[in-house]
Amino acid sequence: MRKPVQFLAPKDVKDDNAEVRTVTFTNDATSTDAVPQVWHIPQTGEVFAQYEDYLTRMDFYKQRRFICQITGHSGLTFFEALKSELAGAEEVEQAFPEALKGPVLRRVQFQTVSRIDALVDLVYEEFRADYYPGEAVTVSTAESERLQGVVREKTRFGGKVLPDGTQTAPYTRYTVSLEDRPGVEAVVDDDHIFRDRKIFTKSVLRSFIKKTVTREAWNGAPWLVKHDVAAQYHIDSRVPPHLRYDTKLMERKQLQAQKRASQTPTQDGTGTNGVNGAMQNGPARLPELKPAPKSQKGKHQSPDFPQGQNGSPNMMGGSEAGIFHAPPHKNPFQLPLNFRNQPLPHSMTAPEPPPPPPPPKYPIEDLQVPLREGVVRPALTFLCNDPPTASDVAVNGNASIRDKLSMKCIGSFLETWDTLNVYCEIFKLDSFTFDDFVEAMSVASEETKVQLFEEIHCAVLKQIVSAEADGGKVNVQLPELEDEEEDSEEEEDEEETKEPTPETDRPPARATRSSLAKAEAERLLAEARAAEKESQNVEPEIKHRAEDLLEEYDWIEELRKRNFQNGGWERIVVGLLHQLSKNERMEEACEDLLAQLCPPDEDPTQETVREHYASLDVNYRVQALQIICLLTTQTKAMRTYMEECSEQMTAFRKEKIDWQRQRKQAIEELRALNDQRKIMLPDNMPPSPPPEQKADEDVKMTDADESAADAEDEVADSDDEGAPRRNFRRANDRAAERQRKRKAEQERKEKAAEAAKVPKQSKQFLKVLKDIQKKEEFIKKCEDEIAVIDNDLREADCGRTRVLGKDRFWNRYYWFERNGMPYGGLPDSSTAAAEYANGCIWVQGPDDLEREGYIDTDPEYQAEYQKKFDMTVPERKKLEEGPTSVFNAHQWGYYSEPEQVDELLKWLDPRGFNEFRLRKEIVAFRDKIVQHMENRKTYLAIAGPEEQEEEEDKEEKKGGKRRDSKRMSTRGRQHEPTPEPTNYRCFAWENTTAMEELGHLHSEPPPPPRPKKQAAKKRQAVEPSPEPAPAPKTRRRK
Repeated sequence: MRKPVQFLAPKDVKDDNAEVRTVTFTNDATSTDAVPQVWHIPQTGEVFAQYEDYLTRMDFYKQRRFICQITGHSGLTFFEALKSELAGAEEVEQAFPEALKGPVLRRVQFQTVSRIDALVDLVYEEFRADYYPGEAVTVSTAESERLQGVVREKTRFGGKVLPDGTQTAPYTRYTVSLEDRPGVEAVVDDDHIFRDRKIFTKSVLRSFIKKTVTREAWNGAPWLVKHDVAAQYHIDSRVPPHLRYDTKLMERKQLQAQKRASQTPTQDGTGTNGVNGAMQNGPARLPELKPAPKSQKGKHQSPDFPQGQNGSPNMMGGSEAGIFHAPPHKNPFQLPLNFRNQPLPHSMTAPEPPPPPPPPKYPIEDLQVPLREGVVRPALTFLCNDPPTASDVAVNGNASIRDKLSMKCIGSFLETWDTLNVYCEIFKLDSFTFDDFVEAMSVASEETKVQLFEEIHCAVLKQIVSAEADGGKVNVQLPELEDEEEDSEEEEDEEETKEPTPETDRPPARATRSSLAKAEAERLLAEARAAEKESQNVEPEIKHRAEDLLEEYDWIEELRKRNFQNGGWERIVVGLLHQLSKNERMEEACEDLLAQLCPPDEDPTQETVREHYASLDVNYRVQALQIICLLTTQTKAMRTYMEECSEQMTAFRKEKIDWQRQRKQAIEELRALNDQRKIMLPDNMPPSPPPEQKADEDVKMTDADESAADAEDEVADSDDEGAPRRNFRRANDRAAERQRKRKAEQERKEKAAEAAKVPKQSKQFLKVLKDIQKKEEFIKKCEDEIAVIDNDLREADCGRTRVLGKDRFWNRYYWFERNGMPYGGLPDSSTAAAEYANGCIWVQGPDDLEREGYIDTDPEYQAEYQKKFDMTVPERKKLEEGPTSVFNAHQWGYYSEPEQVDELLKWLDPRGFNEFRLRKEIVAFRDKIVQHMENRKTYLAIAGPEEQEEEEDKEEKKGGKRRDSKRMSTRGRQHEPTPEPTNYRCFAWENTTAMEELGHLHSEPPPPPRPKKQAAKKRQAVEPSPEPAPAPKTRRRK
């Protein structure tokens, strides 16, 4: 019989993440049970039988919500906090004086101070000037010499009572063994001994107390030294009875019972026989003598106890059961004779109802927030002909363009537009609005030439291959094209190598089961290879004729030469797509595009490709442009630009910190100046304005003077009629002069009186007011600079598109002006007058992982959610989002009305994690969002035909007759008279950036180089010109 085999347990492995899996083995070798597995966390000693429980616990431990008790550092995982505490405990153990550990712990034991800060202050103040044997100290001798030593003995003397009744303060004497003088001891008092300041500090004491002391989580719990530490320093760990939790609980219950007893009214409303109420409310009153009702008169009624509610005597002496009231005027500790031999009844109080659950601490998970009735999200608008749900919202813009777009291409439109505008400085393009971009991609055709459409394609293609002057380097990694001849030769070589060799005569082998199975497997493999070879030999269906178009045509070389005219860039796009189709990830999309540009039923030429691209569906156009834009993100120019922006952001942050520091300092100085102004204000109060009565009196006196002068004039007229008028004018002048002097004298006296009232400190007070004004202006300047730097940081943040946030159903909200570009596009763009870039809040549906994990969950989770909220998550989504919704990441809706922003803010619930952050972002940018939505509405407003004619007439008048006649004559020579084309908004866009930096458009060939003589003459003509050369376009601070 075999002996049972006993396996040794595996060695415990210490891991940083503490994820250790241990397996237990059975000692019974004959047992057929499966070996159970458990999961062990060695740091906590926890063992889990279920892996899900183990993962849940580990996920909790790895959350950054733990705090190191020794250092106070927060935001740590459990394992980081544990490691920090262990390291800090070792440092505290070494730093704290050994001689003080026992006395400090004895002082802390059983303390009931609630806050540890107060406990540290209490212990520190008590031990700061107290020293214990064995402690290293410094003593000061009579010659002011400082010597190091160790306390050997400590003697404390109490205070003395003097004959006059006063008591002296107690003092302590220390016997210190000096280290530098062996065998010599010094006896010093409290004033001549001290310790190193760095040894015993509040921070070290706090860390030591946190390490060695614990406290239970109830109000009034005492601080207790840990058992191992208490045993080491011989500290009693037995908690006194009055500090135990059960004692505190009983006292609390007794106090509550006494309160209920004192608050419970009896039948007469004044307590038992009126005594209780009298004791509570004031001096004792005699009870009113009233005849008892008949219902209370019984034969067996005891005179010592009142009756209960049913007329029977209440044995407990009160109206409430379970509370004993002593009969009045008798011994309260003696029961009546009838009840002396009977046991007292037990208290039969009704159990208290359980307390209500505490309210949730918001924010919480969004889908766990209770529903709000009547609050529905504003309806979305869809820019496509196949929306996921119907929308009745009015749309700004051309409905015919919207009908051409499909939902699957909206994401491509947004991604391409955002890339072209964020990196427009690399592409050398003027910024353009999203509406102009969609319109240009939709209306461009062979009859309607749109500069924006051609410039975008040519500018993006230039980034893939450098020009000949710059070396002609291919800046992206392209899949290699396979040569057909090389492929055919390789296939022939492979066929030759795969030809079976003639079998040699072998002796017949013995057939076994394994040999027969092997032979069968080889036969099946040979048949599969033959079938695969036959399928490869079948000619594949021809989807396009791009190879015929690119025969004897090197699109890379043509791109180096920038041959974009007459269908050149369209043919280059076909060559690029054909080469990208060799990549398995892009094969399907490129093949579909090539089938549209080079159909198999037409002869492929550059002209036919140009015609097909001009009539290509807008959804295919944006798909091709998206593929090319994605390639440009691999270029060195793009990476260099992002690195430069990152360095600029670092410099901006440093500058912002500097301004914030200056602002903080200025605020502190302003606060000090305001305090100084408040102190000086009572002595520098401005004088009160003169009363109105004084002004009236002045007016009356003036009137009296004038009337007197008039009277004198009248008397003169009556007496001397024949006198010359010159004398009367002089009299009037003298009266006016006297009046002016009198008024000037009065003003001088008033100013002197006011000056006398002004206190002596007025100059100092005015200086303080002036300094306050300067500080306020400087603080305003700092805030303006910080705002400018914040805007620069936002524009330089071009690494990725920042999302505003997510709502409760995990829909993503984008405002593409959020980062990477100026709010209204480049300020010197040709369409900068629009004053907006996108002007909409875009809503993207949840991705598949979020949808499956939070919305379309398993049935058991849906049942649990329905039990709690009376509906499933999809039902709640339909109820709260209203008639319009997006269901996956390929679906997009948008808000374009300013009123919808406020409605969306009302719908967002800040009690949820996602919507709290989303609402905060929208509120921060609300004013800008609303402003650009209004600018978009103004820009998209369609002008009437009369207004268009007036605008054209104005433009013709501004341009001049000579230019107009020349333009008309040229048009007549080149084209036949055709009806006026539709005036699309995108026609107003011009690529002024390329014209300034390159001297020509991207779609035009570069001008031929000038001869040397002409160039020298031009330089001589330009040198005396005082006008500086135009600076390159850069983003400006707005």
